[in-house]
Amino acid sequence: MTEPRLITVLGATGSIGKSTLDVIARHPDRYRVFALTANRSVDCLAAQCREHRPRYAVVADVAAGAALKAALGEGTTEVLTGPEALVAVASASEVHSVMAAIVGAAGLLPSLAAARAGKRVLLANKEALVMSGRLFMDAIATSGAELLPIDSEHNAVFQCLPPRTAAGLEAAGVARITLTASGGPFRNTPLADLERVTPAQAVAHPNWSMGRKISVDSATMMNKGLEFIEACWLFAARAEQVDIVIHPQSIIHSLVSYADGSTLAQLGHPDMRTPIAHALAWPARIDSGVELLDLVQVGRLEFHAPDETRFPCLALARAAWAAGGGATAVLNAANEVAVEAFLAGSLGFTGIARLVEATLDRCGHLPAAGIESVLAADAEARQRAREWLARKAA
Repeated sequence: MTEPRLITVLGATGSIGKSTLDVIARHPDRYRVFALTANRSVDCLAAQCREHRPRYAVVADVAAGAALKAALGEGTTEVLTGPEALVAVASASEVHSVMAAIVGAAGLLPSLAAARAGKRVLLANKEALVMSGRLFMDAIATSGAELLPIDSEHNAVFQCLPPRTAAGLEAAGVARITLTASGGPFRNTPLADLERVTPAQAVAHPNWSMGRKISVDSATMMNKGLEFIEACWLFAARAEQVDIVIHPQSIIHSLVSYADGSTLAQLGHPDMRTPIAHALAWPARIDSGVELLDLVQVGRLEFHAPDETRFPCLALARAAWAAGGGATAVLNAANEVAVEAFLAGSLGFTGIARLVEATLDRCGHLPAAGIESVLAADAEARQRAREWLARKAA
């Protein structure tokens, strides 16, 4: 490599974005930041721009843009605003790789733009595939883009699969994929106590450092339901080929079982810099800043089957996948509304699954043939979910 690869980081101020910049900073000869984006975290983004000196910084709106310009003063970084700017920095001709780390449906359009532009897409935004899996995978195939998963589970599967699985998992000798889950902070909480769970308790993940929304998804195990859908798309897997197992230590990130009885697993500390470094450098390996694993220090590894009475969101995700069409977009939209309401204190913890189920019952039939219908299903589901909340509050 003679020139550093230019990287756009979508969602730079979140936990994945910060970890990405940490890895990039360790390899200035390999990587340079082209653009950083955030919603409205102006102070954090300004500090990142001063350190990494990107060509562009993108924020959500004009007010945030003005604040960022004032914070940066005169310099080398041009400030842009709005969704069109997100698409532009994700698809710019100079960019080699795009870290797609915007949380939720907001990350769909720029992630899809990077796929259509033939970039190396480092996909941390699982919702892009949950909402528009066929559309997204078709864009990757048509453009020749490289799709490398960043979720630790999917990155682990990617590392354990043979180099070529285009003919399907069975042709590659793969019998089963197993995604691991920590079980979150409530895996042993009495069921009767779950209704009284507070947002502060739900975001206190025992192993991972994550944002508030993703931490709640881990507590309900909706994140694993979304990852089940993502795995089906990424690896062209049937539902029955993807298992989920609770592994409280979060040391084994996923496993791939083969027809000959072999099972390969990827192990490491619960630190997102490992999959980020893997995807940035693939097929090479680079230092991520993560310590090597000491199995003697780890001591023991536990595994349990998930209880869908405790974690009903798992069954909802499987049902949405089976329904097809726009059901998975509806699932994601309803969950985003539910988690927002829970964090705001207007919905109980166990109400998250009830709201999602009610919205799927109402909107799960909606189509998702193209981006317009995907966005329409998303909007309809959000409206119905908010109506459900309003009725419960009345």
